Order: sequence, then structure tokens, then C-alpha cells
Amino acid sequence: MPSPRFTVAYALTAKKTRSFMQPKLEAHARSRGITFVALDRNRALTEQGPYDVILHKLTGKEWRQELEDYVQKFPEVTVLDPPAAIQQLRSRQSMLQEVADLKLTHSDGQVRVPKQLVVEGDSSCIPTSVAETGLKLPLVAKPLVADGSAKSHAMSLIYDRFGLSCLDPPLVLQEFVNHGGVLFKVYVIGDAIKVVRRFSLPDLSEKDMGYGVKSFPRVSSAAATADEADLDPEAAVLPPQRLLECLVAELRTRLGLSLFNFDMIREGGSGGRYYVIDINYFPGYGKVPDYELLITDYLVDLARRKGKKLGSEEPDLDFEECSSAS
Repeated sequence: MPSPRFTVAYALTAKKTRSFMQPKLEAHARSRGITFVALDRNRALTEQGPYDVILHKLTGKEWRQELEDYVQKFPEVTVLDPPAAIQQLRSRQSMLQEVADLKLTHSDGQVRVPKQLVVEGDSSCIPTSVAETGLKLPLVAKPLVADGSAKSHAMSLIYDRFGLSCLDPPLVLQEFVNHGGVLFKVYVIGDAIKVVRRFSLPDLSEKDMGYGVKSFPRVSSAAATADEADLDPEAAVLPPQRLLECLVAELRTRLGLSLFNFDMIREGGSGGRYYVIDINYFPGYGKVPDYELLITDYLVDLARRKGKKLGSEEPDLDFEECSSAS
């Protein structure tokens, strides 16, 4: 007798659908008893299904209302993830607050956030605000809204007071922390953790300081992977697994999210002081090696917790299991 299917309906942008809903994911999920179904955006959501899970990355009040109506009609559905929780990550004013409040100190290191200032008014007031807040140049400027667009990932490096006056609010200013030119992208899928190295901005000394403003593209995603690069061995060492597990467990609870990633740097490229500088909901998992296995394992576990007994067919691909947060 065939195992019952576990149906995951998805509502994603066209770009996210192409990158995430790859044939290897659908095939592997199908082998484990999971079926993906694209939601029809031309029909009322409440007229479709019922489904076991709704996987989404859409925004707007209308979509949030549709999800609320659907959950009211089908209370057994699991929405990944709750819109209210996702909303916190759409502003760089709020996204790092949970990390700042956490002040995680662990035997394997410390986790902090950079000092930052939110600027929403006249740019001419920025130099005074920076001075009053005590931020030290250089500073990294990022758009206040983090909606996943290319514009929201643009950033600039501000070297002096003149550069501060040239900025276009609303934005967030973060103190630049030397970190050995390496950024760690930590992907979270339920309890699973996958860390990928990326090239980042190089360290700056007084002799490297420029003038005004220097703009950069989306540094961490535009750069090639740093995993195979000839890096300083000390800077390339991944953050301790136990520290990551503790941090991820705390963030999952505080943010109320299961699918997200965060960018982490190590102060000075060595030692045990780390900074979380950005958090993103439902990131580009398609760039993560063996993501289809991690996603499927998470959905299988979710099905079991919902009382669904799926087939036990094991995947025929080899990959290194990620450790789970306790």
C-alpha cells in the first residue's frame, strides 16, 4: 500500500521559483513522499487545497490576509513562516535587535552586532547624529528596507564627514569591523545548519582610508565562493559548531522562523568575537550544496511531527549531515 503523500503548496516570486524549485529538489522530495504544488495566484487561496504546508515568500497586506483566512478555514495547515515573524526582518532597524538583546557569551566565543544608527531624516544632519552617537568611521551604509530586491542589498563604505553628507536616507549606518576579508553565510533549515564562506570587503587600515563614499554591489553573493580559495588559514576557520548551534536555537525561538540565514564575521579574522551583520528570510538555498536533501529532511520531520507516516526510502545521494541545534 503506497505511503500517504505530504503536500507542500508554494507561493514564490518567479525568480525564487527558478532558483529554489529545481528538478533535483522535486525529485528527491517525491522519493520521500512529499509533493510540491504551485498555488494558483489567479484563484482565491481558500478555494485551493487543503494542503499540509504552505511555503511562501510573498509580501503585502492582501497576501497576509489570504493566509490568515486560509489558516482559519484549514487550521491544520503549517505556514512557513508566519508573516508577522517575517516582517521583523524587512527592516534593518529591527532585524538585529534579537541578536543585540541576546548578548550571547559562550565558551567557544561571543556574538554581538555592530554599533549602528538608523537615519530617516535630512542627510545634512547625519554627521551630527554620528558624532552624538559615538560611531567611528569608516561606516557601512545599508538601505533601511530589506525586501530582497537588488537595491536593498546595495551598500556603501563611508570614509569621512563629507561622505556622510552625501547619503540618501532612510538607511542604517554600521561601524565597519575588520574581519579578514571573509564572511560566513549561515543557512538555517529547521534544526539543520550549513555554513558557506564568502569573500567580503578587505580589512582597512589608516593608510587604506579613502575619501567620501565608495559604493559596492551585493558583496557576499556577487563574490565567488571562498571555500576553495587560498585564504589565510586563520581567517578561513569556520565558527565553532557549538556556538552556531546555540545561536541558531536562540534565534529560531526569538524570531519565530525556521527558514532563514544570517551573515556573520569574525573580528580581526581570528579569535572568538563574532558579529551578526544581516539576517534574511528564505534566502537563496539553491546556492547551498545539497540543499535539496536538507529541505526534504526538514519537511519529512515536519510531516512526522504532524502525525504523517511517509515512506522510508532513503536518498541515493551522499552528503555531509549538518549538526542539529539542541
